Amino acid sequence: MNKHCFLMIGSFLMMSSLLAQNKIEFQERTLDNGLNLIMHRDNSTPIVAVAVLYHVGSKNEKPDRTGFAHFFEHLLFEGTENIGRGEYMEKVESIGGTLNAFTSNDITYYYEIVPSNYLETALYMESERMLHPKIDQVGVDTQREVIKEEKRQREDNRPYGSILRETMKRAYQEHPYQWVVIGSMDHLDAATLEEFAQFHADFYVPNNATLVLAGDIDYEQAEEWVSKYFEEIPSGPEEFFRPSVDEPKKESEIRDIVYDDIQIPAIIQAYNLPPKNHPDSYALDMLSTYLTGGNSSLLTKELVDNQQKALGVYAFPLELEDGGIFIMQALPNMGVDPDDLESEVDRLIKEVKASGISEREFEKLQNIMENNIVSQNSSMEGIAQNLAMARVFYGDPNYVNKELEYYRKVSKEDIKRVANEYLRTDGRVVLHYLPKPQDND
Repeated sequence: MNKHCFLMIGSFLMMSSLLAQNKIEFQERTLDNGLNLIMHRDNSTPIVAVAVLYHVGSKNEKPDRTGFAHFFEHLLFEGTENIGRGEYMEKVESIGGTLNAFTSNDITYYYEIVPSNYLETALYMESERMLHPKIDQVGVDTQREVIKEEKRQREDNRPYGSILRETMKRAYQEHPYQWVVIGSMDHLDAATLEEFAQFHADFYVPNNATLVLAGDIDYEQAEEWVSKYFEEIPSGPEEFFRPSVDEPKKESEIRDIVYDDIQIPAIIQAYNLPPKNHPDSYALDMLSTYLTGGNSSLLTKELVDNQQKALGVYAFPLELEDGGIFIMQALPNMGVDPDDLESEVDRLIKEVKASGISEREFEKLQNIMENNIVSQNSSMEGIAQNLAMARVFYGDPNYVNKELEYYRKVSKEDIKRVANEYLRTDGRVVLHYLPKPQDND
């Protein structure tokens, strides 16, 4: 056995031991109003992460009222009936805490990280915005302008900023994933205060939420405070709107040109993926890492380093509940025709389809996946988020302790198989981003 094999085996055994030592223990219960509570105790540091995941994202919106979920990510920081406008962030920061939130196509997620002696304060504040949100015209008008400015900065005035919007609307013909999370500004302008209030009543309720506490807690005391602040909140609807659309499988390539305020062209290739909890997701994750995951990935080594045909090759793999999308972006080097670069990308992917990957690359991928799993559970906020997502997407918080098993079951043959099954040229979207023509007037 050569030195390389010994090193790989040693790394594998060390990582396996580390994961075994760091099994995430937790307690779980469901309140009478349907709120799912998950608690993880780690008394090594006097901090606690308090997270609330609402199972609502842009896919739960109406086609003529997009952007609502992202809008509420902002609006629920406005204040409540008992917390003054603009005071929510100030209160958390005044006790030495930090807070943030994000919205995706599938979920809305809020969290605070506070000193553990302020756990009760954080629970009170999260319960307040679930029970007593301030949804009034002043807040709505304020956040409309905030979101418009966000869109200008992130999309309108940013080179290649419209890639996701332009790709999603072509990759999804029927599913609500066809619009981006930030939605349409025209839809937000047209929406009434009553429509916003109804959206909150429909989704931001205990039986559509998962509350996670991770950190320096006492289980009994924490559960007592959760009962005190959350049990009084009424349940929401018995059923929630979830799109039941199965995106039709595309049988032909969709190809288009997008003109943008850019200096360097870009090639976009997008492939539809299966649902997030599909068994093929693990092999696809490893495949995307092999193709575009960092400086040592296949496309970067070949196109940027060796051939110097590309300035960069990037990937945006979106794993989504109902079926995600793998987006690749390649920027041609000076003097390189975009068509030539696209042909070379296709050639390299075709080689992977035909020959798969080497044993050495496969072992490296296994180590990368294990490192990623360890890293994502290296903080209390990371653990809180992963427990919440495991509960919502996989139906079991203990998925966080099983995830590595699924990656270990992936074989080299699986990676080759999913490359052939999902990276199909007859079912993809290809966009060429080109500089806008110069105005000669």
